[in-house]
Amino acid sequence: MSAGAGAPGRVRGRWSATAVAYLVLAGAGLVGTWTLNVIAIVEKRDFLGEWFGSGPSVGSLGVDLAVVAVAAIVFMLVEGRRLGMRGLAIYVLLVPFVALAFALPLFLSARERQLAGERTERASGTRPGPGVV
Repeated sequence: MSAGAGAPGRVRGRWSATAVAYLVLAGAGLVGTWTLNVIAIVEKRDFLGEWFGSGPSVGSLGVDLAVVAVAAIVFMLVEGRRLGMRGLAIYVLLVPFVALAFALPLFLSARERQLAGERTERASGTRPGPGVV
């Protein structure tokens, strides 16, 4: 957490256009992935087998997504801790159990609100800027 931070994890910013855009993307990621996941479950498909065993091009996409997912989790943990956001474990658990396409935009929306709240506090003089002791 940076010096001068207020109550850790309290998302206090308004819903900016960017935060709303990330939230819309999270909704699209949730609906898009889970529509296909439900079809795969109903048809009793081998989900991971199809990702990594359906040839090199599909396997490449699987590896690509796995690396991006790990990078996203690292980013969420590092950035979330830096900003003093709470509930980071929830975002991390959403990646494998729901979808990266949902978890990352949801985190980015919460991050935007956190940053907006910090900007508002600095502008009103109730919170010092980053690095101010």
